[in-house]
Amino acid sequence: MEYALVARWLVLYAALFALGLPLAARLLPDARGRGAGLAIPIALVVLSVLAYWVGHLAWGAIALASGVLALLVASALAGLDLGALREREIRLAVDVDRDAVTDAALVFVVGFLLVVAIRSFDPAVYPVGGEKFLDFGLLKTLRRSPVLPPEDFWFANEPVKYYYGGHLTATLLGWLAATPPKFAYNLALAGFYAALLSAAFELAGAVGADRLPSLSGLSPRRARRLAGACAVLFVGVASNLATAGRFALLALPEPLRRSAAELVAAQSQYTVDRILAGADSFSYWSASRIIPGTINEFPLFAWLNGDLHAHMIGTPTLLLAAAVGYAYYRTPESALRRRRALLFAVLPPIAAWQAVQNTWSFPSVLALGWLAAVFAPAAPATLLPAALAGRLDTDADVAADASTPARLRAEVRRVGAATLAAAVAALVAAVLASPFLLGAATGAGGRSIEFLGPAMRSGFGGLLIVHGAFVVGFAAYLLARVRVERAWALVLAVGWAAYIGHRIGFAALALSVPILVLAWVGLRASRSLGYEAVLVVAGAGLVTLVELVYVKEQAGPGRMNTVFKTYMQVWVFWGTAMGVALPGLVLGAFDRGESAGGDADPDPDSRLRHAADLPWRRAGAVGLAVLLVLSTSVYGVIAVGAHFQSAPAGGATLDATQFVETQHPGYDRAIAWIDDLEGQPTIVEAPGTGYYPGGTDGRERVMYSWHANPASSLTGVPTVAGWQHEVGYRGRAAYRERVRDVDAIYTGNATVRAELLRKYEVEYVWVGPSERARYGSVSFSGAAFEAVHRSGDVTIYAVDRDALSEP
Repeated sequence: MEYALVARWLVLYAALFALGLPLAARLLPDARGRGAGLAIPIALVVLSVLAYWVGHLAWGAIALASGVLALLVASALAGLDLGALREREIRLAVDVDRDAVTDAALVFVVGFLLVVAIRSFDPAVYPVGGEKFLDFGLLKTLRRSPVLPPEDFWFANEPVKYYYGGHLTATLLGWLAATPPKFAYNLALAGFYAALLSAAFELAGAVGADRLPSLSGLSPRRARRLAGACAVLFVGVASNLATAGRFALLALPEPLRRSAAELVAAQSQYTVDRILAGADSFSYWSASRIIPGTINEFPLFAWLNGDLHAHMIGTPTLLLAAAVGYAYYRTPESALRRRRALLFAVLPPIAAWQAVQNTWSFPSVLALGWLAAVFAPAAPATLLPAALAGRLDTDADVAADASTPARLRAEVRRVGAATLAAAVAALVAAVLASPFLLGAATGAGGRSIEFLGPAMRSGFGGLLIVHGAFVVGFAAYLLARVRVERAWALVLAVGWAAYIGHRIGFAALALSVPILVLAWVGLRASRSLGYEAVLVVAGAGLVTLVELVYVKEQAGPGRMNTVFKTYMQVWVFWGTAMGVALPGLVLGAFDRGESAGGDADPDPDSRLRHAADLPWRRAGAVGLAVLLVLSTSVYGVIAVGAHFQSAPAGGATLDATQFVETQHPGYDRAIAWIDDLEGQPTIVEAPGTGYYPGGTDGRERVMYSWHANPASSLTGVPTVAGWQHEVGYRGRAAYRERVRDVDAIYTGNATVRAELLRKYEVEYVWVGPSERARYGSVSFSGAAFEAVHRSGDVTIYAVDRDALSEP
């Protein structure tokens, strides 16, 4: 185990934490904790953004130095009193909460060490069960590239067509810590998880410190810790209900057990036998495959699986954007300059970076700004020019006319004003992200937005297994906090919606839509809800949206990729909101309508209906909270426990490529030889596809296997045609043309071979078991080819293009 490297990275993160603290304090100057848990996500964004821009001119040491300088300058400007500096006196201009700093640091270190321990038992970038070959290849090609965007290691001589910003950040961290990619992969993975947990702790804690003390005798500091800890549990440890549900079914009597299993199997990807198999059949993998035709990941699964993937890397930045929304939400209307700065100057760079880091959540960052503007007490119209603001600001009219039509008109205008403001922020973000949006993000993959038909939508059972814990928790919290004069009418409405949803194939009508509507109405009509409900709306909106539309693309059939990349965002929003909602539900049940100071609560919506209701409300709230915590924790206990039952050969390590030596002897020396090459020479190896026109590919399984481009994926040295993922980036025709050309290089005559080697500027030819399985006996002889390396079953030939046969 590389303990010295772990310590070195902790020191690096400590430095980033210290530099990010003044920036976080500027973002949330009046919040409990001063944003301490957001320090590392902020520091990573500042470090990466300028390095990214400079990297288009010179990537490497210059870009790294630019990013570090930007972070140092930004931290100094935010943290130091500039007036005092002019008097040659150093004085801090921000107030840092030391207890909050300690809490945030502790959360980060625990999260970091947890994933370090997990990865030390399973460090390998296996191609099976994920896209680690893609992620590791991006790290390696970024190390080799002289400018951005880096060359595509699966499509030689062309730039990457993928959101690589998170891998860029990991590369910067690796350079700062003087760590090669084979170790930086797992250490960066641990850092992103820890940053996610600290951000969730901070945002939920800040909101909880505002909301929870009014329900109990808790001090704001204790309320912050309670909400933050609960958010850490639901964001980083909790799972969906699949695992707990399976064990619950096994406790039923036999006839009922099988009937229930058949019902679950009909609306999920589980089989009846698998559901009833018991603990012996447990696999951490199956909990992420619930709704048919989709992938339903949650953070603990993702980090157990160990991909360094964009939808995971982008989660701390997503919560940073949510914190900007929270800062806007709690800024008074009179502070117009600050509100405009948050929405038009702070949010757009974060959104722009998220576009580079994980394009799927780029719209979500902007939507968070829109939701903050819609629900904040300040009128969104005031953000706009005076002439336009006067037409859209109707708060004064509603005060004079509180009728339902007047309120509806006011709500429409409020949403319209927020939409215009968000559009301005989106335009600024698009300009800042233009190098990526007009370059690496554009491809020939044939993407389009399509509507879902009823047959493609999720069933009620699948949605309940995946989101049920959140839906039940939020429903209880919202109903407890918002006065519902006719609760029976609400129950009937939800029941009717469930029936209609079943009839038209839109099960979300019974789950996410009621939560969305209740939270929206509660935010606009009551003072008993806060920013936690804004996060509830954000998650419910995404769940509903992916039941209506999807992105049609080559990356998986149907809406698989859309749900895959969206549900992680839902989990992060809802897990953070649950940090406030669940303690709020329990504390509210014990509240008698008095504030922490003993005065009558000025908000009548927060009072309990009748004193006689207290016993059953208390028991129900506590029982529900315990049930939700236990049911969502079963998976983590079993999955993490199983993970530590076997260590890799040779003992625990963070070396992501050690498995090559132990599991693929002979390959390791050949890959190391390629890895030692300078720059980005082009190699050719068998393409990562089983499609072979006019021939038979003897590889047993190509995609997601060792047989698919190990040389380029583990070195970052570009090959002519890599994994079939390139179909989604370049289009089917372009990829298949390259596959045919690679086939011709290995099987064509001397003239064809020479023409294609020149066309792609190939310098090395890789011949190993995969090439022989696809092409049979392969030989490269003559003056143009020299066997420069042999190990095991692999031979590498250098190509002298000047000596190739003339066409």
